[in-house]
Amino acid sequence: MSQKLPQRSEVATAETWDLTDLYPNTESYEQAVKSLPQEAQAFKAQYENQLNTVDKIEKGLNTYSRLLIELERAGNYAELLHSVDTSDAERQRLNALFSTQYGKVLSQLTFVESELLNLDDAVMQQAISELDYSYYLSQLQKKKPYLLHPKAEEALASMSPALDVPYDIYGVTKMLDIDFGQFEVDGKRYDMDYTTFEGYYEDHDDTALRRASFRHFSDTIKKYEHTTAAVYNAQVQREKLEADLRGYDSVIEYLLEEQDVTLEMYHRQIDLIMSDLAPIMRRYAKLIQQANHLDELRFEDLKISIDPTFEPEITIEESKKYIFGALDVLGPEYVDMLQQAYDARWIDFPQNKGKETGAYCASPYASHSYIFISWTGKMTEAFVLAHELGHAGHFTFAQKHQNYLQSEASMYFVEAPSTMNEMLMLNYLFKNSNDARFKRWAIASIISRTYYHNMVTHLLEAAYQREVYQRVDQGESLSAPTLNAIKRNVIEQFWGDTVTLTEGAELTWMRQPHYYMGLYSYTYSAGLTIGTIMAQRIKNEGEPAVQDWLNTLSAGGSMSPVELAQLAGIDVTTDQPLKDTIGYIGQLVDELESLTSEI
Repeated sequence: MSQKLPQRSEVATAETWDLTDLYPNTESYEQAVKSLPQEAQAFKAQYENQLNTVDKIEKGLNTYSRLLIELERAGNYAELLHSVDTSDAERQRLNALFSTQYGKVLSQLTFVESELLNLDDAVMQQAISELDYSYYLSQLQKKKPYLLHPKAEEALASMSPALDVPYDIYGVTKMLDIDFGQFEVDGKRYDMDYTTFEGYYEDHDDTALRRASFRHFSDTIKKYEHTTAAVYNAQVQREKLEADLRGYDSVIEYLLEEQDVTLEMYHRQIDLIMSDLAPIMRRYAKLIQQANHLDELRFEDLKISIDPTFEPEITIEESKKYIFGALDVLGPEYVDMLQQAYDARWIDFPQNKGKETGAYCASPYASHSYIFISWTGKMTEAFVLAHELGHAGHFTFAQKHQNYLQSEASMYFVEAPSTMNEMLMLNYLFKNSNDARFKRWAIASIISRTYYHNMVTHLLEAAYQREVYQRVDQGESLSAPTLNAIKRNVIEQFWGDTVTLTEGAELTWMRQPHYYMGLYSYTYSAGLTIGTIMAQRIKNEGEPAVQDWLNTLSAGGSMSPVELAQLAGIDVTTDQPLKDTIGYIGQLVDELESLTSEI
């Protein structure tokens, strides 16, 4: 079966997102983007050297926020437009237009934080106690020892388009330059690109097809390993330069500062999963091998189903039954958000040529969320959609109750609402079926998609990334062979001799955009830890736990991730929630083994 994708112009409009809520057309977007530098200049002329009283600080931050909201609106529009068809020249131009204007705008705004950090301590403390920007200002105060001269801050901001080029080059190489062509299995030829490999071939139940696709995919991306390594090295060396410039002891400390997370919390998340979850996931891997009658379990077999002949299919319309059924426990306001997401076209479903891989939720302030997904028709998509709607619900509640500067929670917490929804989906499926085979499929799905994806795939990324930054701190420059060796070593540590590491497994570092987003990868497991415990609270306690959760979502970024978790009744200053989560995964594997024996 050929998996050649349609062009963007050929997909059903009703299944695409509607960007007119951001701008009615591309002309109005272009006009808005071009006017932003002038608006920023006017703001600077009005407020520079004026932020010296609480009243002026409040007015200045209110105006500053409005400018940032417009900047965010434009940035989201450009990225959303581009991500669904990266091959379109006009979309590329419009996306590049924002990039060129972005640095011009930021350079006019850096004086705000520089002036706030040079305030008299008494004025700053008064602003923290009286204004609705207390957490933002408190966090800003922590940056004071690392502040550069105002002119240096302005110069760095103006250079941001150039400094962010590695991520852009990575995307262009991945989505435009790499041509996968076709591969052959048993005399049949198959089309391939990133989307079809990750959405169709990677977990295909035909072992010959799956393994051949992995070999072809790996052989193709390997041709670009030196370019990709050079681009990634430019990214991490730039982060190292800024960390040193600002006086941080390490790149990791520099990147964690924005998250308001301690080194202990960061290292614990990686170390405990590597030691305690690995044995449980090795049992799961052996179960995959046994159920699929494989002589050996290779790296490219890890994503296949325990029961490949049982994969319920689901349409977009049918997904509503599961989404509403699982998430209606969160109350009428949350359900109303879900309804709007479907009815007002917040979601982009189609698979089409040029569309980026993966799934995400963008949530521009003072608008609404936009969900990016490539709908395959597999039942597991219900989990993916529930996950992204978790982000949408979080930002909907946060933006309703918090100002812009305090609306976005720390990256450490941001995956908790999304992964919690996946757990609610599992609870719903369990509750509504007594069929052993369906239950086994549901457990296998939550392990393979939710826990494997978030606590293994992303965690192994995090362990790899930590090693990279530690080497960069020691003055190393990174090449493709070095990155391949680091990645292979991390995978071997986790899987031991349970999994045969096929040639190409080490190249998975080439596939993730997360490495260009700071210390993002480890936060998936942190969020899933909070999400797992919270889902258990809702299951066991009902409405009181739901109210705690809604209050936590509404708090947005007005407090630290530790305080947000406490609001939800969870103490992440200890390792207990993570140990409990790993224990819960062990119970799921126990039940999977039991159901497999029963069937």
